[in-house]
Amino acid sequence: MAESASRRHADDTSRSTAEFSGSDTVLELDGVTKEYGAETAVRDLSLSVREGELLTLLGPSGCGKTTTLRMLAGLERPTGGTIELDAQRVAGPDTFVAAEDREIGIVFQDFALFPHLSVAENVAFGLTDRDEDATAARVDEMLALVDMPEMGDRSVDQLSGGQQQRVAVARSLAPEPDILLLDEPFSNLDVRLRVEMREEVRRILKEAGVTAVSVTHDQEEALSISDRVAVLNDGCIEQVGDPEGVFEHPESRFVASFLGQAAFLSARVGSDTVDTAVGSYDRALLAGLTDGYQGAMVDVLVRPDDLRAAPVADATGAGNGTIVKRQYTGPSFIYHVELDNGDVVRCLHNHADNMAIGEPVAVSLVSDHALAWYPTE
Repeated sequence: MAESASRRHADDTSRSTAEFSGSDTVLELDGVTKEYGAETAVRDLSLSVREGELLTLLGPSGCGKTTTLRMLAGLERPTGGTIELDAQRVAGPDTFVAAEDREIGIVFQDFALFPHLSVAENVAFGLTDRDEDATAARVDEMLALVDMPEMGDRSVDQLSGGQQQRVAVARSLAPEPDILLLDEPFSNLDVRLRVEMREEVRRILKEAGVTAVSVTHDQEEALSISDRVAVLNDGCIEQVGDPEGVFEHPESRFVASFLGQAAFLSARVGSDTVDTAVGSYDRALLAGLTDGYQGAMVDVLVRPDDLRAAPVADATGAGNGTIVKRQYTGPSFIYHVELDNGDVVRCLHNHADNMAIGEPVAVSLVSDHALAWYPTE
């Protein structure tokens, strides 16, 4: 399997896998399976979560990520395999610890706040084993952590969506859980607030030093807030790693396609070159390519920033494709180009580069890094 060279950087707040290499394992899943009759939602899933890290389960709808989260929470019982929390088995063939008896906090998609309680009363809801003074002190500590120190007396229906999310996080963290689970925590927020709150929630979790597992289908969210990402597909883990590694070195065609606007260039491997519809390049273009692939067809992963399209009139050579679609994103255009061999690729351009659908263009490879590739299916 091929790997591409490093060239993209995740959010500067993320921490590398190496920083957790010496940490204790807080959560361990071994061969976890969940069946619903003839349907298998999760299949033989094994995963470790280390102390203090934020791990995100990422994948499309129906891939098994929410089912996995529900099994971690104790809301579903696995059909097979085991789950251990702080080295204590909480689910297995002969063991099942109920949700209320697990030291786990949950932030639900809709926040699940109690509208008849104040902000402070919501935060205090799970603090049943403390006296009044200790409870008040913990509530004050949590409200300070989420930057809402003066809002304890407010009704939750007076809060914005972002403030409600902060209260939900504070309430879940107040009992000092061993691990915090977040179920699509930003999906009910508007786009601007979503970006702001995912940075804020990460700050809160890191400041609290809590171990967390999040679930999302939003790849930008997962890459920007996570220490590690586990990409799920059809109930199985396709790849686990730090955000940079998963994005830059996708180990399967599915991961490559799911992360970023991926396209694939058909290529024939020669003795010295790799020949594509946009030109011939040195074999070193493909990372990890061995002599055994000489003469074979492979599919080369290219993303929009790897390619440029030029109008035929401006190009130094002949055209090799036609623009079939364009996406305006504000600062840029992404042009979809059908190449002469039938491959469809995407090219990233500044918004000032205005080309029309149907216009013939010359596409060239502008990447300065090795590219991932996969044997042609």
